Amino acid sequence: MFSAWLLSVACTAAPTPEPAAPETPAPAEAGSPQSIVAAPDRTDEDRQTDARRHPEELLAFLGVKPGERVADLAAGSGYSTELLARAVGPSGVVYAQNDRQTLEKFVSESWPKRLARESMRGVVRLDREFDAPLSPEAKDLDLVTLFFSYHDVIVRGVDRSALNGAVFQALRPGGLYVVADHQAPPGSGIAAASSLHRIEEKIVRQEIEAAGFSFVESADFLEDPSDDGTAPSFAREFRTDRFILKFRKPEAP
Repeated sequence: MFSAWLLSVACTAAPTPEPAAPETPAPAEAGSPQSIVAAPDRTDEDRQTDARRHPEELLAFLGVKPGERVADLAAGSGYSTELLARAVGPSGVVYAQNDRQTLEKFVSESWPKRLARESMRGVVRLDREFDAPLSPEAKDLDLVTLFFSYHDVIVRGVDRSALNGAVFQALRPGGLYVVADHQAPPGSGIAAASSLHRIEEKIVRQEIEAAGFSFVESADFLEDPSDDGTAPSFAREFRTDRFILKFRKPEAP
């Protein structure tokens, strides 16, 4: 009897364990780069642009906080401007600058359309040239950005010392200046701005440091090793090897 009982126990199948429930991702914190990028009212066009602009990494690198005062130079049609506006929220402000050539030739329709969006309510439009890009009320800023247009400033013959000096004056002590652009081949110099629509990282850094800024850091999320820098940036649909540099205005003594 006992051996029969052991046999029956051995032949009884062990209960199948319940499968573990899949872990539910924690919701993105409100105001975080993830929540800003995932906002349901962003346009399909902007979501397509995300693939090459890496907005989550960008916002994390910028460190923008609600309530901050920010300026976006060379705003273009406003892709980055809208990200910044969402980051500073209703208590912040973004001054968005475009020069006449950009407004007339490239964004005459797309820029006003962007500004009409609810998410852009905290944006102040500045139609100004690069020599004096910021209006008098755009002062004590926490951050100024200039994305993929430093080479355009060179092509247009702008006084870059005046541009960088204006940014320096508009920032609060400790404020940040962040510049990104398409990397030019080493040794190509200023000429690459016209021929390739690119600029060497070292030139940008030298010129901005000469305006009184201290270099803080760079990041690699815009780099593309497959790009050797010899083709014009637009020929690669702007999917290029790019750099992004962060500078700080020194704190007041």
